[in-house]
Amino acid sequence: MTFLRRSLPSMNGLFTFEAAARCGSFSRAADELNVTPAAVSRMMSRLEEHLDTTLFLRQPGGVTLTEPGQLLFDAIARGFAGIESALREIEDRRTGIETVSLSVSTGFTTHWMMPKMAEFKKEFPNVDLRFQLVMGALSGPVNDVDLGMRFVDGPDKHHEAAFVMPEILLPICSPGYSESHAISGNDIDRVPDTTINLSDAQPDWSKLFTPASGSDPQNSMIFSDYAIVVQAALLGQGVALGWLNVIAHWLRKRALVPANDQLMITGRRCHLIRLRAKPVRPIVAHVKEWMISELQADVEAVSALYPSLNIRRVGSDDAAISRELR
Repeated sequence: MTFLRRSLPSMNGLFTFEAAARCGSFSRAADELNVTPAAVSRMMSRLEEHLDTTLFLRQPGGVTLTEPGQLLFDAIARGFAGIESALREIEDRRTGIETVSLSVSTGFTTHWMMPKMAEFKKEFPNVDLRFQLVMGALSGPVNDVDLGMRFVDGPDKHHEAAFVMPEILLPICSPGYSESHAISGNDIDRVPDTTINLSDAQPDWSKLFTPASGSDPQNSMIFSDYAIVVQAALLGQGVALGWLNVIAHWLRKRALVPANDQLMITGRRCHLIRLRAKPVRPIVAHVKEWMISELQADVEAVSALYPSLNIRRVGSDDAAISRELR
C-alpha cells in the first residue's frame, strides 16, 4: 500500500480515470462525475505526468486506452468490483435482503420475468431484483450488473457465459386471431391481414411474412419497443414475430400460438453473461441457474405442445455446439 500511495497523486484520480476509460470520453465521464470535461482532462494529464506514461489516445470522437492504460484499467476494474461486492454483502447482511441486478430487454422483463415473479419470490423470498432495461438491440456492457442476457458466441477473456438457448424466432398471434383469420400451423402461404413489426429489427423478419405467392399483408403496425409488439399480439391485433426466449411462457400458457410452422434460426446464441472481474456471489449463481432452468422448461413444454415446430432438435444441436465452445 505504501508503493500505491506513493505512485498515485490522489484516489480521485483513480475514480476519474476509471470513468473516462469506461465511457471512452472525457465529456461523458464529466457528466457522470458531475464535473466539467476540462477538469477531467486536467486530472488525467496530471495522472499521466505523475506516472510518466501516456494512458489515453486523444481523438476527436473520444479517447481510447493505450496498452499501459488498459493494464491500469483492468486492475482498477477488478479492484472496484471487489469493493462494490464487499459493500453490497455488508448491506445484505445488515438488512437480510440480497440484491441481484439484471441487464435484460424490456420484452423479456415484461413477458417472461414479470409473469414468473410469484414463482421467483417463492424460490428466493429474500432476494430483490433490480433491472437495467434495454429497449433496443440486446447489447451493451454488463459492468454495473450481476448478470446480462446477451446474444454472444460464448465466454471470452472478460466474461463468463452460461448458455440458455439458440436464437429462434417464429410468427405468433393470439388464439382468437388465429381462429378468426383461419390461420393454421401448416398454412405457411397464408398472409396475415395485419402484421405487428419492430422498427429496425435485427435480424430482419420481413421474409417470414412474404410467402411464395409474393403477396403482402394488408396492414402493419410498427413499434420501437418489442414489449409492445408482443402485447399487441396478445391482444389479438395481428401476427408478430416472437423471440422464443421472450414469448416461451405465453406459448406454454396458450395465450399465444404459432401462426405457422416456420422457424427462423439465426445461428446466434442466447447466454447469461457476467464479468469475470466481479467476485462470484452464490446468490447470483443460484438466480442464473433458476432462470436457465425455467426457460428451458418452457421451451420443452412448447416443444411438446407443438411437435411440428421441431424445436427440441434445434435446441439440442445448438447446445452441443455451445458445449464445444466452452
